[in-house]
Amino acid sequence: MDSHANKQSTLPNPQSVVGRLAPTPSGALHLGNARTFLIAWLSARSQGGRVVLRMDDLDAPRVKPGYVEQAMADLRWLGLEWDGEPMFQSRRGDAYRAALETLRAAGRVYPCVCSRREVAAAARAPHEGEEGPVYPGTCRRRPRKEHSAQKRADQPPSWRFATDTGESRVEFEDALHGRCVFDAARQLGDFIVFRNDGIAAYQLATIVDDHAQGVTEVVRGDDLLTSAPRQLLLYRALGLTPPRFMHVPLVLDAAGQRMAKRRDSTRLAALREAGVPAAQVIGALAASCGWAAPGEQLMPAELIGRFDLAKLPRRPVRWDGFANSGFVTCNP
Repeated sequence: MDSHANKQSTLPNPQSVVGRLAPTPSGALHLGNARTFLIAWLSARSQGGRVVLRMDDLDAPRVKPGYVEQAMADLRWLGLEWDGEPMFQSRRGDAYRAALETLRAAGRVYPCVCSRREVAAAARAPHEGEEGPVYPGTCRRRPRKEHSAQKRADQPPSWRFATDTGESRVEFEDALHGRCVFDAARQLGDFIVFRNDGIAAYQLATIVDDHAQGVTEVVRGDDLLTSAPRQLLLYRALGLTPPRFMHVPLVLDAAGQRMAKRRDSTRLAALREAGVPAAQVIGALAASCGWAAPGEQLMPAELIGRFDLAKLPRRPVRWDGFANSGFVTCNP
């Protein structure tokens, strides 16, 4: 289905649409985060849906003091308001442990005592993903006595999801990438769902929370495209209904590098403190998506009627600065 009209006709009942904003407060939000959040917000609002907020503050050592409050302030400044009370992953440990127990009872996970070095050195770790080398399944073949000895000698095990227990083929329709097919066992390997420090991994925590918040569509950067098949396997194993996915191209900085939270020039807080109007920021973001003219200043609520996936570039965009053209679409 190529046309925007056709895409819209296949959408669920508008009252059932729930999108989400899920910033990670490990640093200040930047223009790249803002663009993805704007797309997610407009997608839900254009369908008459709700938008919920979750703080992905699960990894306590990486959460910087004050960044939770700053992220909320940034979103409010941009006009990306949310519905209801925000959820905090740092308060959701019991829910994650309950999901792990369900997976354990179903025989879908197993303990792993392998170090990162062991995984990287394994001859059958064929390539790198966003979570490191594909795990070769060493601990599924390791005798239980070795697990116990390793646990006593060093630390508790992590827990991995066995991708080849049952059907490992995962197929889904992404709003931008179209039909995506993965052989999870071969391409992704057995992935961690609970770390050895007792903290739930991203893949498990995300689906538990999205389900709890009633999320029906997930909009995020396309660097997380390979997370979708992992999460769909978990949805399947836990008997939960998955959301629809939209993985959008990344935003690059002026040097052509992936935009990072440590660069002050693109931080939302820095732009706000410098007196840049929120409408100018939203206008530049909207122009990069094909929904506004260059230099136009407007707020998200004014863009709801302009939301059109057919106009959204399928390639990354590069930040060129407010003094120039704002964002430019990168060449293939």
